[in-house]
Amino acid sequence: MAEENIIQESSLARVREIEFVSAFAGSIGKLMEAIGVTRKVPKQAGAVLKSYKAKGTLASGDVAEGETIPLSLYQTEAVDVGEITLKKWRKAATAEAIIDRGYDQAVDMVTDEMLRDVQKTVRKDFFDFLGTGTGTASGETFQAAIAQAWGQLQVLFDDDAVPCVYFMNPLDAADYLASAPIAMQTAFGLSYVDSFMGLGTVILNSSVPKGTIYATAKDNLVLYYVPVNGADLGEAFDFTSDDTGYIGIHEAADYANMTAADTVVCGMRLLAEKLDGIVKATIGA
Repeated sequence: MAEENIIQESSLARVREIEFVSAFAGSIGKLMEAIGVTRKVPKQAGAVLKSYKAKGTLASGDVAEGETIPLSLYQTEAVDVGEITLKKWRKAATAEAIIDRGYDQAVDMVTDEMLRDVQKTVRKDFFDFLGTGTGTASGETFQAAIAQAWGQLQVLFDDDAVPCVYFMNPLDAADYLASAPIAMQTAFGLSYVDSFMGLGTVILNSSVPKGTIYATAKDNLVLYYVPVNGADLGEAFDFTSDDTGYIGIHEAADYANMTAADTVVCGMRLLAEKLDGIVKATIGA
């Protein structure tokens, strides 16, 4: 019988799982704080994600003296974004690979790289969604384009104090950043700058097309996610997660083929509630 409280391999596996989950949750938490996301909505069974866009017609403003001013008709229209899908990934290291390269290189280092790739997948989905925004702006220079985007947001959200967030390609901002005394920070694999030019928070990532700036109000962003630590999944599967339930991992040895396998699940979508509240500003148009 093993000595009481002895550290066994199974205990170390759970520690590795907790480190994996904590690294992801801490990183996404910093990003949510940076871009001001306060609404985090867990998926309910059967729920469908929706965004909204406004449309309508402005009535003529030429009204004769004493006549009734005609009404302008506007309405919001729901746009189905789709359902959140639980994405699943798996990797396995053979016994031979562990013997040849050592456990740290064959399993742990690869798991860290897997975490980075999962983050890339979540980021790409978000930037692809930003590209569906319907607001537009343009400026001859980088500074002019971001200023025009800021101006459009003030009109769209009818508030000159609305907190804004901008997403852009690092190459578009490089010239400005070279001469500006700013402090760059990182979160979830993204670089960002607070109070950029006094206009809001800027997120820099190469997933944004060069020559384009995505901008929206921070209050327009919502995080939807499948809680992987929810009761339904928890009844069938044993995933290590944290209180957020953003991501789960299970590490196990498969003796049938002598591999150390990791299964990772994550269902997250960072969306904007109003599509017309996303402004796509073009530089040099």
